[in-house]
Amino acid sequence: MSKTRELLDKIQSGTATWTDFSEFLNLDSKDLEPFFQLAQNITRRNFGNILKIYNPTAKFPAISITGSNCALECEHCNKKYLKGMKQILNNKDLELFLKDLHNKNGVGALISGGSEIDGSVPLYNFLDTIKKVKEETNLIINTHTGLLKEETAKKLAEANVDIISFDINMDEEVVRDIYHLDIDLDEYKKAIDLLKKYDLYIVPHICVGLHYGKLNKEIESLKFIKENLGQPSLIVVIVLIPPKNSEINFETLEPEVIAKVIAITRFIFPQTEISLGCMRPRGNIKVEVEKNALKAGVTRIEIPSKDTLKWLKKNNSEIQFKYYSACCAIPNKFENLAQSKKSEIKRYLNIIN
Repeated sequence: MSKTRELLDKIQSGTATWTDFSEFLNLDSKDLEPFFQLAQNITRRNFGNILKIYNPTAKFPAISITGSNCALECEHCNKKYLKGMKQILNNKDLELFLKDLHNKNGVGALISGGSEIDGSVPLYNFLDTIKKVKEETNLIINTHTGLLKEETAKKLAEANVDIISFDINMDEEVVRDIYHLDIDLDEYKKAIDLLKKYDLYIVPHICVGLHYGKLNKEIESLKFIKENLGQPSLIVVIVLIPPKNSEINFETLEPEVIAKVIAITRFIFPQTEISLGCMRPRGNIKVEVEKNALKAGVTRIEIPSKDTLKWLKKNNSEIQFKYYSACCAIPNKFENLAQSKKSEIKRYLNIIN
């Protein structure tokens, strides 16, 4: 029996080790097809022949409560993503904005911001306002907390925040040299333990390729999730977009390499939905990134290309598309609130079910 066949059998039988998954990352392109087919089979068996498509639009805006300020100035971002968010810097403006969003039939919002030097997003002083909004509206509130202290975790729970989108990275070099964080990796476990203590809904995010556009310790991050969160209901996979203005040289990941990480995620977490999130390379490789992610077992995708969906429908005519005007991290229980109207998905109407 070939080593490739032996590896496939181990993964299929559920006996693969972390070393086996590392070996999978080194497979040649010509050997990947049966592994991707296995990933698709697992996905369809556990989630049906359905793809969930997310288009946040104005009904689910991203808000930065620090404006464009960030103490860390991470190499891969350097505040670029903050500048694309709605800038709201005080509680009065946040309350007015969210209530207006509700009155205009908004679905929810992502509350984010730049990090403090300790890796936390300074949400604490906004949580009373968020609690008030949650009491008076049905908006879905997703938050980027970063690393956090117990007082913040407790107050997030008291505010009835719906989602904690939490980035996990077990690469010491990335944490130090890309994030500019002077911490031990144990801080991630401490943060997750606090979020679990207060029964908050955690959606782990993994960014593929932060090690200068190459794979490095993505498997360690998946292992961390497995050991600390078991089988979460959802994992969001995002992908490095090589920054244009960094002094550090970042490579662009090949779509197939990204798909390998997604396939491993599917093998390790067969009962977990996987979303290809909004942060991923666009331009010439956008469609190939999306196609490969679908081959590898994602169940959700944010703002996909029409060409990708046409390709998928051509190769899988029975697939059902479900559209939501929200970010891709929302729990299943909120799907009825987030269903898109046809007027919100005009660009997809010629391929709709």
